[in-house]
Amino acid sequence: MQSGFRAGHGCTSATLKVLNDILTAIDKKHYCAAVFIDLAKAFDSVNHHILIGRLNSLGFSNDCLAWFTNYFSDRVQCVKSEGLLSGPLAVSMGVPQGSILGPTLFSVYINEVALAAGESLIHLYADDTILYTSGPSLDTVLTTLQASLNAIQLSFRGLQLLLNTSKTKCMLFNRSLPAPTRLSNITTLDGSDLEYVDNYKYLGVWLDCKLSFQTHIKRLQSKVKSRIGFLFRNKASFTHAAKHTLVKLTILPILDFGDVIYKIASNTLLNKLDAVYHSAIRFVTKAPYTTHHCDLYALVGWPSLHTRRQTHWLHVIYKTLLGKVPPYLSSLVTIASPTCSTRSSRYISLVTPKTNSFFGRLSFQFSAANDWNELQKSLKLETLISFTSFKHQLSEQFTDYCTCT
Repeated sequence: MQSGFRAGHGCTSATLKVLNDILTAIDKKHYCAAVFIDLAKAFDSVNHHILIGRLNSLGFSNDCLAWFTNYFSDRVQCVKSEGLLSGPLAVSMGVPQGSILGPTLFSVYINEVALAAGESLIHLYADDTILYTSGPSLDTVLTTLQASLNAIQLSFRGLQLLLNTSKTKCMLFNRSLPAPTRLSNITTLDGSDLEYVDNYKYLGVWLDCKLSFQTHIKRLQSKVKSRIGFLFRNKASFTHAAKHTLVKLTILPILDFGDVIYKIASNTLLNKLDAVYHSAIRFVTKAPYTTHHCDLYALVGWPSLHTRRQTHWLHVIYKTLLGKVPPYLSSLVTIASPTCSTRSSRYISLVTPKTNSFFGRLSFQFSAANDWNELQKSLKLETLISFTSFKHQLSEQFTDYCTCT
């Protein structure tokens, strides 16, 4: 459950896993509560002696340990401002900022914290940690979460890492169950009460207690509008090619990041992103405001946002089948074994897990299986092909840029 700075792992895969667990709990009509843990100056607080001990426990040779000891020793830092250079200051703690080894060493340093989670679930992404648990009884859920948090804090203290109480928040996900009038406080070891919030930015995506993604899409819309406004105000400075490139490099990445996560939002919310997307295309094409969006897509040669999200989502599913995603995601899908020999049984299909509600159908484990099986009605893959070949075949499935019916 450590996704930070690991090949094939990322913010999106980590959030998909956490979101799957929460939606699965909600589908069972369980309460689910989480603590988003923030550490104070985590990378600067690494104790070199403890880190060397961690490396030793992983089986690093004495020569390697001596190399790392030398790597940490006699480091200094200084500040340069307006041509003036300060005197050197010895650095006795922390991993070197901006170094290639720094992030990995921090992950090694913090990795065993996960063992203290107890009955709760935990996911680490460098110094971003979420601790969460679920169950049919809210009192039991909060008691379990408190016990796990206590153990996690003790583990952090052993690493000489300090909890940033003001930025560590609690959230109760209560989309299907009524919110209680008063929640029991989750406290730190020093007796401080943690604040309950309705929204929290986790790994670049704003999660809200209803999992509506209303806050995320609202902020996304505002951010894109601001950038498009700047582009329109300076449009006379750009050639057509420059406009095309600017939107591809500054607007589309914002809309694409985490789109496989927030795609479960309502169409009403997602349509708000369509509006800013259309504005970006009008900036590139100089098309009048009255131009129909299907004509806009044809003018610029881009698909709709819905098609972009669906394409990215199917890419994630296929990477899961190829084993190119973290095990915590690939373990959520199972290739079906045909019970009888028919023409369709030759095609790769996934087992669709049973769900009890609409929320369960939004989970990764259900929607990945369901959407893949739907795609296979037209794709009809009998064996796994390369990811590049899959992308090519998929692009042929989405040749129509217009989403109107």
